[in-house]
Amino acid sequence: MMENAAVVWWLRVVALFVIATLVVGGATRITDSGLSITEWEPLLGVIPPLSERAWQDALELYRQIPEYQLINRGMSLGEFQSIYLWEWAHRLVARSIGLVFVVPFVVFWLRGKLPGWFKPWGVLLLALGGLQGVVGWWMVVSGLSERVDVSQYRLAVHLTLACIILALTVWLSERLAGRADSVAAPRGVRAVALAMPALILVQIALGALVAGLDAGLASDTWPLMAGKLVPDGLFTFAPAWLNAFENPLAVQFDHRMVGYAVAAVAVINAALAWRAGAGRGSAGLLLALMAVQVTIGIAVVVLQVPPVLAGVHQVMAAILLWVAVAGATRVAPVRGRAAPAAGPLSRPAPVPDRR
Repeated sequence: MMENAAVVWWLRVVALFVIATLVVGGATRITDSGLSITEWEPLLGVIPPLSERAWQDALELYRQIPEYQLINRGMSLGEFQSIYLWEWAHRLVARSIGLVFVVPFVVFWLRGKLPGWFKPWGVLLLALGGLQGVVGWWMVVSGLSERVDVSQYRLAVHLTLACIILALTVWLSERLAGRADSVAAPRGVRAVALAMPALILVQIALGALVAGLDAGLASDTWPLMAGKLVPDGLFTFAPAWLNAFENPLAVQFDHRMVGYAVAAVAVINAALAWRAGAGRGSAGLLLALMAVQVTIGIAVVVLQVPPVLAGVHQVMAAILLWVAVAGATRVAPVRGRAAPAAGPLSRPAPVPDRR
């Protein structure tokens, strides 16, 4: 760890910046600010309007899109500035990740601080960051002509890609810190630990569909929906599979059901880790955070999606992903027969990190 300490902390800072974009991006979505900037200017867009004339020009561009014409017609300049600055802040934080990543990456590379195995992964992270910028604009474009909001499909791609970047960054930081394969455990423990990040990513993608369709408002009761465990109206669209993506009630139902499944796997993960005496700390932390997340999710539904709580729900999902990836990275399979459970004062011998 010591020889790679600077690189490890750099990656952790990058991961925190990714979470910051999720925070501001969530606020942008909640305040319906995402379509306020109708042009993509990767360089000049860093500077917001600085004069009355510039603000009027930006507002005039906004007046050309359906969201203004059908929802916000007559919006004052002050109201427009409020939503504009949320979207501008979101793009600024996203652009900042580029600098936070690229400059240290080049410096560490030139100074020989990067292990050979890491370099292709670093280039991949850089490419994914660039792709994320393109996907973000692709998402915005979907709401500039025929819709009053962005496509829920493109929103899901945008959010999921951000979380993949977060997961990859955390995984690389764990490897560089020498923690990969550091906890020997039976194969079943490792399999469940590896499944957790994937399941959380699926649930995050479903959450993006909920946000994109405002499906959190489709039902405000729990544990029942519209008085039933399986509510009426889940299959009102044809073909039937379309309901999973475009029927708000069905999308919320799916998000709930998968959420229950992810929580159940988190319980299994913690139970297996405790029984094996391997990875108890990370599995226990993940379970505790999962319980908090489920509670927040229920509150978001029952309270009819209060903006602050909805934002906390999204951030908690990113934190859960971070903890799940870190835990999965550290667990290594025991070769041969499964290892016996460790006693209260013992722990499995670590498996060297084969990098």
